[in-house]
Formats: sequence, structure tokens, C-alpha cells
Amino acid sequence: MRKMWIFKSAYNFNNTFVRKISYRYFSNKTRNILKLSDRGMYQDIFPNTSLSEILNLLNKSPQCVYAGFDPTANSLHVGNLLVIINLLHWQRGGHNTIALLGGATGHIGDPSGKSTDRVALQTNIIQENIECLKKNLEVVFENHKKYIWSEDTSKLTPIRIVNNETWYRNIDSIQFVSDIGRNFRMGTMLLKQSVQNRINSEVGMSFTEFSYQIFQAYDWLHLLKEYDCKFQIGGSDQMGNISAGHELISRTAKQNVYGLTLPLVTTEEGDKFGKSAGNAIWLDPKKTSPYSLYQFFIRTKDSEVEKLLKLFTFYSLGEIKDIMFKHKEHPEQRYPQQCLAEQLTILVHGEEGLVRARKATEAIYNKDVNSLVTLSSTELEQVFDGAPVSKLMLRPGITVLELGLQANCFPTESDALRIIQAGGFYINHQRIKNINEVITQSAHILPNLISLLRVGKKNYYIVKWTT
Repeated sequence: MRKMWIFKSAYNFNNTFVRKISYRYFSNKTRNILKLSDRGMYQDIFPNTSLSEILNLLNKSPQCVYAGFDPTANSLHVGNLLVIINLLHWQRGGHNTIALLGGATGHIGDPSGKSTDRVALQTNIIQENIECLKKNLEVVFENHKKYIWSEDTSKLTPIRIVNNETWYRNIDSIQFVSDIGRNFRMGTMLLKQSVQNRINSEVGMSFTEFSYQIFQAYDWLHLLKEYDCKFQIGGSDQMGNISAGHELISRTAKQNVYGLTLPLVTTEEGDKFGKSAGNAIWLDPKKTSPYSLYQFFIRTKDSEVEKLLKLFTFYSLGEIKDIMFKHKEHPEQRYPQQCLAEQLTILVHGEEGLVRARKATEAIYNKDVNSLVTLSSTELEQVFDGAPVSKLMLRPGITVLELGLQANCFPTESDALRIIQAGGFYINHQRIKNINEVITQSAHILPNLISLLRVGKKNYYIVKWTT
């Protein structure tokens, strides 16, 4: 078995960042992906009488599974991550995986979990989003193979990424309604939870979104015919669409197919993580930095971390038990949160992304000016999220007092005089008490033409200099 090296980190009892490097075997690889139920991975199986059939299929030969992703944004987010990780488990078990990108269905919009119609997207925007999502998926699967998979990489069948626009472009609309639409019953369609929620709301539901379940059902039929894809996975809010596909295939192809739903990742308040919720953690590093992704999982509550380790990492259940035992001995070190954050950061952003996330963490916890030098201006803004940003021209003779006032660090000049002279003002983590000290590029400005100002313990301000 090949060793897989990953970076480990921990905080000692003085909250000092300590870098460690170790290797670990990731051993939970099995063809029977229903074993993932032990990790809380599955919420429902459809039909619910098919467990023995699924087990026979999985043990008999490699199967094909797909998950769909609609291009409603130019990046996937952590709300999609559990589905992606489940696809990786199928791949690790020797099965064939398909990611379906909704180049066609993106024009329609999935009503599941939505209280209003989705905003219609232009064709060029959808195509741009498709390319971005495709890159997200390719990066994650490549990082898994490179950094987490612990055996011969030839054993991993590459994921197949398809765009459903390629088959809908050749389908006549009249023929589609005649051949496919006749297999759906209005009574069944109206009983879908996503439909009921919208029909009974003030805004109602358009025919466009009502028809979404037909198109997703046909997607599955097409993949069954093209790739013998008998399995579909999705979030628990996709059960209505999955059952529609099962009904269509049962009526037309006369084959048994199976759906598996996964629990939704939610906020502490129970809200779904997604771009429309305004709190999305994106997989694209240009939208959410590796540091922000890392910190998102580092901040996991103790009460939630064991569950997330089981869902989002490839540690075996025995390894997770050991991790939680270490946590019980030294909870202040937040070791499980670090294991969770590091494996997900390296999965999404690779080794370089994990290293940058650590450097950004050092910039906050170590208060070392050298750690600031390694960060770009964008990363500084992301690390010190919410810090006001000022753009100033570097002119000869500007003093510390003038800098503090121009960067709006103080409400009044008297406040500035009092706080600076009392030692409560910092430039790049260095305390400055002399109000008349002249700002120079060598002493007060980082090589990236940034100065990080701080008032007191927590109030940060970022200055971008032009010369």
C-alpha cells in the first residue's frame, strides 16, 4: 500500500502554530458503498424495498452512479461538497461516476427548496458557469487522487463530466412532450413536496419550474441508455426529482434503478448552505480563499465535528475514534477541527492551498510581520474580513498620526492622540507610540504595498499604497 503524505498542524498550549508532517493510511475503500450508512452518509434509499437488490449489484460488478449540478453560479460551494465526496467514495470502490452539468436544465431552474422563481440566466452566462463547475470538479478529483488516495491511481476510473445540453439540442419539443410527457401523471407531479410548497405560497409556481422534474427524469433515462447508469445520488431535497426519474424509467425502459439521498449541510440555525442564502463558502479560490475555507471548518463546534469528520473526510471510523479520543484529552487544541479543515482544504485547493491557508492563519495568531509579507492584498482582505480598506498616496513626510486619521482608524484627532500615545496603535503588528514618526516604505509598508493597521486588540484596517 502506498503511503500518502499530508500536512498536520496543531496549536500548543500557548496557541503557537506548530507545523508537523506525518503520513496516514486512508483505509475505508469498499465496493459496497452502502457501508457509508455507518458514517451517516445516506438519508433515504429509493425505492425503500431495494436494499438487497442494491447489495447484490454492488457486490457483483462495478456500477455507474451520477449526480447533477445546475450552473446557477460560476462555482460550486460547500453545499455541493458532500455529494462530490460521495461520488469520490463510489470511485474509490471501483465504480463509474458521472457528474451531469445542467447546460439545458439551467435555463429552467430547479424549484426544490426555493420560495420564488429562479432568475433566468443568459445562454453565455450558463456556458461560462458550466466551464467553471467543470474545473471545480476536475480539481477536486485530481487533488483526491494526488493527495488522499493511497493506492495505485490506475484503480480509479476517471469521473465522466457531461452536459445535458448536448442531448437536448437534438430533441424535437413536440416529440419530447409526446414521447416523454405522456409517462407522467399530473396527480403524482402535483404531490411532490417542492411543487406543493410553491403552489401553496403567495408567488405560486411557473410551468417552467413545474416541468423541471420531467427533464431531470429524462436525464437519468438518457444516462441509463448511454452508460448503464442505474444509480442517482443527490441531497435530500432531490427525492422528488429522483422518484420522477425512477417512474419514467420503470414505464419506458422497464429496468430497476435506485436513488440515494444525502443529508443537507446546514448552518447552526438550520439554513441550507448555498449561494442564495448569502453565506456561501465557494470552492473557487477566487471567490473564497483557501484560508476562508480552512477557517470555516476550523470553527466547527465540538458537538458537530465528529459528524462532519465522518461525512467529509476519508478517515476510517477507527481513525475518527482515535481523533476524538485525543480531543477529549486536550480539547483546547481543537485537533478534530484541524483534521477536518486540513483534509478538506487539501481536497479542494491542493497542497499549495493548504500551505497558504496555514500562512494566513499564522498572520493572525502569531502576529509576525514575516507572515504578512507572504500574503497578497486579496488574501489580506480575506483574512481580515470586514476590515475597512483605504487607498492612499505615499507622499513624503506623512506621519503616523496623519496615517491613522486618513485611514479612518479614529473618530477624532484627540482620540488618535490619546490611543497612539498610550500604545494602542499598531502598523504591521508593530506598536507605534510616536505620533510624529514619518511613514517610510522600508519601515512601515510591506513589499506588496500594504500596511495592516490595528487599533486595540481586534480593530484592523488595511491601507493600499500607491507611489
